[in-house]
Amino acid sequence: MSEDVVKGDRPVDTVAEPAGHGHRNLGIALALISMAQLMVVLDGTVVNIALPHIKDALGFTDATLTWVVNAYALAFGGLLLLGGRMGDILGRRKVFVFGVVLFGVASFVGGIAQSEGVLLASRILQGVAAAAASPNALALITTTFPAGKERNRAMAVYAAMSGAGAAVGLILGGALTELSWRWTFFINTPIGLIVAVLAFRYLGESARQKGKFDLPGAITGTVGLTSLVYGLTRAGSKGWGDTWTLIFIGAGVLLLALFLVIEARSRHALMPFRILANRTRGVSFFVMLIVGAAMFSMFYFLGIFVQMIMGYSAIVTGLAFLPFSVGIVAAAQLASVLIARMDPRWISGAGGLFVAAGMFGFSRLEVTSSYAPDLLPYILLLSFGMGLIFVPLTLTAVSGVANEDSGVGSAVLNTVQQIGGAIGLALLGTVSTNAIKDKFTELAPGLQKAAEAGQSPEQLGQLKDQFTAVATTHGFTRAFLWSTFLALGSAIITLIGLSVKHKDLATDSSAPVHIG
Repeated sequence: MSEDVVKGDRPVDTVAEPAGHGHRNLGIALALISMAQLMVVLDGTVVNIALPHIKDALGFTDATLTWVVNAYALAFGGLLLLGGRMGDILGRRKVFVFGVVLFGVASFVGGIAQSEGVLLASRILQGVAAAAASPNALALITTTFPAGKERNRAMAVYAAMSGAGAAVGLILGGALTELSWRWTFFINTPIGLIVAVLAFRYLGESARQKGKFDLPGAITGTVGLTSLVYGLTRAGSKGWGDTWTLIFIGAGVLLLALFLVIEARSRHALMPFRILANRTRGVSFFVMLIVGAAMFSMFYFLGIFVQMIMGYSAIVTGLAFLPFSVGIVAAAQLASVLIARMDPRWISGAGGLFVAAGMFGFSRLEVTSSYAPDLLPYILLLSFGMGLIFVPLTLTAVSGVANEDSGVGSAVLNTVQQIGGAIGLALLGTVSTNAIKDKFTELAPGLQKAAEAGQSPEQLGQLKDQFTAVATTHGFTRAFLWSTFLALGSAIITLIGLSVKHKDLATDSSAPVHIG
């Protein structure tokens, strides 16, 4: 039903779309949405284990290799808002299908790539595709499943796919890399095509809303984020006083400030300020920003530590993260039950404390650490905490958002997680790099003394490897210690700032709001 709603002085046509109306086979619909979300999320980590093989095969340098990960993350995070708005205006199922098809095609191109440029281009296309598919996947849940028990269960599955996807990516990455690094890309093609075909049968289309695309906002936001992350990453190798480091960081900050100005004045803003004005959503977005930083850093540093320091193979490294997947799925299911009885602040706040405990455990790792006593308990703690965080925050982040805004609302949730991960990893990477340099400088005189004592080149090489392992472990534990503080901060902010009651999440605010 269409009706005129006045926001300020401007009437805008909106369409109220009752959740769950006209949809059948909700189980199949949820399976399709979850498959697509899992594909999108796991691709952020599935190539991590394959990176050394990609480097050798295509001739990447240490500097350019990082962009195999960054090209995807930045395109994904930077264009999520545009993807959400596209779903609102063009139809969420249509944009969702476009995203999963493009993802499958881009993955195939990455799998057959014979040069750096082609692979990086495919990673950018994957990020663009993910930005179209992911926000509309969540929006399709909010418009397909009725509020209450059914939506809570659907959100629990979605949150589990979002949280466990990164760990599943590492497992798949290890297994597929044993065959060929190219299979880390090829695996997405059949999944994307199958989801796209079945989506037309089992997913209903949303009502199209009036509005225009905010291209100036999309450009300034994406370029600004890319410049900021590049500058922060560069600081790890060139230092904070490097001229180009400061230029890129400064340009990023200015462009992001320009993005906010554009959004404040635009009649068709990608990120309407009304989405952020609500305290519950604002706190949810900010906490997800911090949680993204903690989770990205955990996978990055721990994945390298397990292979480089503990000497695990690719497949064993992937399997080492299997308990993370189990823990986060179990906690997500528990949270979906608790959310009907407890306010979300207590569930997410407890999750933040579990995450902090896990990160603190990792901050005490040593060169001689082993898996069962020194890693496994903290992997389980962290995964359980993540599961408790994701479900309540996913619900509170879209709580009270009208159906016609659910695409952009959910896009903001995904955006802040990606942005938090990218910025957090850049900062923690710089902390780690500087700590490694300082530790190796401290140990270097011992290497010089060994050389003066007449030790053989083989012995000196072994000693240098030992010093490198000690310095690397020191750097990683410093990053984990900072992650501990981030997790504690998220728990405190949640407990103080997230005031919404669990009873409020069982009903929708169906009042239509102005678009653009």
